[in-house]
Amino acid sequence: MLPLRAWVAHRFAKPVLFGLCLLPMLWLFSRAALEQLGANPAEALIRASGDWTLRALCLVLAVTPLRVMTRTPALARFRRMLGLFVAFYALLHLLAYSGFDMGFDLDDIVRDIVKRPFILVGFSAAVLLSLLALTSFNRAIRFLGGRGWQLLHKAVHVIALLALLHFFWMRAGKNNFAEVFVYAAIIAALLGWRLRQALRKRSAAPLGALPH
Repeated sequence: MLPLRAWVAHRFAKPVLFGLCLLPMLWLFSRAALEQLGANPAEALIRASGDWTLRALCLVLAVTPLRVMTRTPALARFRRMLGLFVAFYALLHLLAYSGFDMGFDLDDIVRDIVKRPFILVGFSAAVLLSLLALTSFNRAIRFLGGRGWQLLHKAVHVIALLALLHFFWMRAGKNNFAEVFVYAAIIAALLGWRLRQALRKRSAAPLGALPH
């Protein structure tokens, strides 16, 4: 079995990861085509696409901690692709909701977003994800500047919290929080690691470099 560093550097690493990221969509579509999504296939597609969005988001947030803890800088080259897959599954989730729940009726969708807080939170996360996906390319980085681009893409932390809140409110209707607690623990650990790293850098900075 290839060590992590060797696998990451392998020329087939990206295509393999790309194929793995497509598997959930292919699985969902094949089950839909074979009518194996249960009594309510529309709800199953909406829920499953939302679940995979949250899982992909956790994976993106895990890239930097893994890169640092395993001392494998090359892991960073997968972050953009994984981030785009988060946006892709969020778009599938939004399309499934808009089509199956709302029949693509724009007026009904707008009223539903305004009326139901958990829909508003989820929609806000999807909008922010779209913004990050649209600015994930080199031309956008040059346009925004490195510092501005990094500041904008820190919104992924806000997106993670919005996605978790959306999931919590959705499960609250059925009083089913088991999976919510699992995702909350994962996201808390990943964001907590980032906070600890930021505090360490701040405490290690020379006094003259700290803001007054």
